[in-house]
Amino acid sequence: MDYAAFLQTAGRGQPPPIALLHGPDPQLLDDALAAATRGLFRDAGEAALGREVFEGAEAAVDDVVRSASTLPFMTTMRLVVVRRCQALPAKGADTLAAYARDPNPSSCLLLLAEESLAASRERRDHWLLTAVPTAAIVSLAMREGRSAEAWLRQRAGAEGLTISEEAARLLVQWVGDDGASLLGEARKAALAGGSDNAAVGVKEVTAVVGEHRLSGVFDLTRAVQRREIGVALRTLDRLLATEEPMRLLALLTADARATMTVADLAARGQGAEQIARVVRKPPPVVDAIARGPGAAPAPVLARRLERCWEAERRLKSSGDAAAELTALVLDLCR
Repeated sequence: MDYAAFLQTAGRGQPPPIALLHGPDPQLLDDALAAATRGLFRDAGEAALGREVFEGAEAAVDDVVRSASTLPFMTTMRLVVVRRCQALPAKGADTLAAYARDPNPSSCLLLLAEESLAASRERRDHWLLTAVPTAAIVSLAMREGRSAEAWLRQRAGAEGLTISEEAARLLVQWVGDDGASLLGEARKAALAGGSDNAAVGVKEVTAVVGEHRLSGVFDLTRAVQRREIGVALRTLDRLLATEEPMRLLALLTADARATMTVADLAARGQGAEQIARVVRKPPPVVDAIARGPGAAPAPVLARRLERCWEAERRLKSSGDAAAELTALVLDLCR
């Protein structure tokens, strides 16, 4: 099952009896839950009667299955939701698998994981991927660059907002590709044009997000590219006072990925103009990256990107944001 198909069936009030959605995009998970709730219940009163929400770190699989097996009361269907289901204890795998083989047709068990459960360098597939039938698993696709812009325009359109291509591009550049942050900034940008305004252009985005944010972020990435440790650390300290750590990390990661792409394409003989169209940076910037102090052999660039991923894992594991980002900036500059 893909995400669009789930939204369509859930919105019609026909969600599957069990579904596992996983991926690092809370906004898509929230939208899926909203679609299922809207499709199954006529109003908030019905939702209060027919929906039960568990927290994965605090729930036992037996309790979740017991709730999903319960018949509806004063509603046609029940909706049982487990947020951050990746934290469910593995000892409940057999119980969940048994329920998944014969689920209650009058319930929808919706499992939501705010991270990818697929195998990575550090672990094998999460046990949930084997407990739940493959047909009931929805893997959320990563959004970057133009895919994030297209998603933002489509998602904002569902709320009656019209975002120009240029405005969407600026929002992704300035805010990053986190869906919730993008949508929140788009809503604020619309309000900048008046309480009844539904059109978001460059003017509205600039007024809300502010060019100073872009300038500060560029100061940080530029200092890292030039390996200016002192400037980079001072800029980071200033940005941490107003910016979300995960946004700063996303921008550093994107810059590391862009540097790696520039080096790879340059090694294949492509010119700055061609590379600029791929990485979506001006040709002079591409040339500066390729020839600047941040240029390095491919293994070093790959290690820089891996180092960004390590920092992301630590931040998501409740690591100290300032300490982790300071260590990351030091490593990237070195």
